[in-house]
Amino acid sequence: MTLLVNIEGIDGSGKGTQAARLQARLLARGCRTQLVSFPRYRETHFGHKVADFLNGRFGQLNEVNPFLASLLYAGDRFESKSWLEKAIDEHDVVIFDRYVPSNMAHQASKLDGAERAELIAWIEELEFGIYELPRPDLCVLLDIPPQMAQQLIARKAPRDYTEQAADLQESDSTHLARTRQVYLELAQSQPSWNCVSCVAGDQLRTADEIEAEIWDLVQPLLPVHSD
Repeated sequence: MTLLVNIEGIDGSGKGTQAARLQARLLARGCRTQLVSFPRYRETHFGHKVADFLNGRFGQLNEVNPFLASLLYAGDRFESKSWLEKAIDEHDVVIFDRYVPSNMAHQASKLDGAERAELIAWIEELEFGIYELPRPDLCVLLDIPPQMAQQLIARKAPRDYTEQAADLQESDSTHLARTRQVYLELAQSQPSWNCVSCVAGDQLRTADEIEAEIWDLVQPLLPVHSD
């Protein structure tokens, strides 16, 4: 059975860095490993529109209904489904750098109470139920305070989906704080989730420290153990 590991967190939490480090560590131990990053901005029809959304083409964050915005992200994964299934068939471990929970957290952060719960349940049924996308075996939440995340966002290299220093979500500190809240709610309600703090006290932890903690979560689940 292929192990599916999902790395999640707000923008600036280091998901891409840690996903790449985990892949390198697995490859060094002989595991056939594929890293999948969503959204696939340049590879899918829906991914192009996700980029447009994040660049403000359809309005500001509070001007686009989150139910409708979530369809773009879900469509990107559904369009990638056959490609993803092939990757799962051919590898021991598939790592997701953002996946279905990212859709839940970012879009549900725009709502509260019953409406928030309704949207989370709706996305779960859409992506895992109707679209029948595979569920991760392990979700790792990289938790970081929004103010620290924005400092790290400012250091990011240029991305191919935007000409801006930060997209709509990255530049909105309130959105990041509310998204973090939803992520923490998801992590507390799901047994497959584990939370890894990116800070110790008021200091950022090193990438090596975070990598080691993630490895301690992944290693016992590996289909082929290699030390």
